[in-house]
Amino acid sequence: MGYTTLWEVPDRLWEKIEQVLPPDKPTGTRGRPALPNRQVFNGILFVLCTSCQWKGLKKEWYGASSSLHARFQQWNEAGIWKKTYRMMVKYYHKKRRIQWHWQSIDSKLVAAPLGGELTGPNPTDRGKRGSKRHILVDARGAPLGVILTAANHHDITCALQVVNSSIVPRPKTIYRVHHLCADKGYDSDPFRQKLFKHHFRPHIPKREYASQPTAPQWNSPRHPARRWVVERTLSWQNDFRSLRVRWAKKPANWLALIYLACTFVLWNMCTHA
Repeated sequence: MGYTTLWEVPDRLWEKIEQVLPPDKPTGTRGRPALPNRQVFNGILFVLCTSCQWKGLKKEWYGASSSLHARFQQWNEAGIWKKTYRMMVKYYHKKRRIQWHWQSIDSKLVAAPLGGELTGPNPTDRGKRGSKRHILVDARGAPLGVILTAANHHDITCALQVVNSSIVPRPKTIYRVHHLCADKGYDSDPFRQKLFKHHFRPHIPKREYASQPTAPQWNSPRHPARRWVVERTLSWQNDFRSLRVRWAKKPANWLALIYLACTFVLWNMCTHA
């Protein structure tokens, strides 16, 4: 699949997105004229792609930056971005079918210079403030769920929450067993036991400890490498520069940008299959 970063919302995608947005303010009504929804959406997309400050938006292109930021937060409080993300996951399922039988989870550490909730000392960046985004993907790498934690929050402590973070319900009758891939950061026997109880078959490599050179291995059949799809999706998300560094103090605002990035990743997966 060829991946492309979008700078303006395509017409076909806009036809779907505007269904979940409040209607534009009718012309001729009292008060100041409101910016059209599509113009506002393109301005928010520009911030997502470039990571520029809201006040750095050109007024000639998108209108007053204060109006765009206010509309972004209004839509976020109304749950618009989550609805858009859920709608695109359903569209992906309609076009290509979600591949539930193989799923993967992983996380990405990012700096958070301005701090805020869900930030903590990053152990890989000299203790500077940072956040972590966790994602769940299907066998093709389609993002199905996202959660946020502080940078010092270990992956294993929220692993089950990530597995259950799907934005749409997981089918219970199609696949009797779901396979789950994860890296060594999720190596935990209690976590494996919980996955078995939830009808998951874990594929998690064991860590090698010097004090335990002969650690017991979980017997499972060999399968082709499948975890790379989640790393590729994290890379696709990094094409949106606002996700490389968390500049939003409010975690809800940063999560909204991640939802929007996932929306465009899914759109690309549907149109460039």
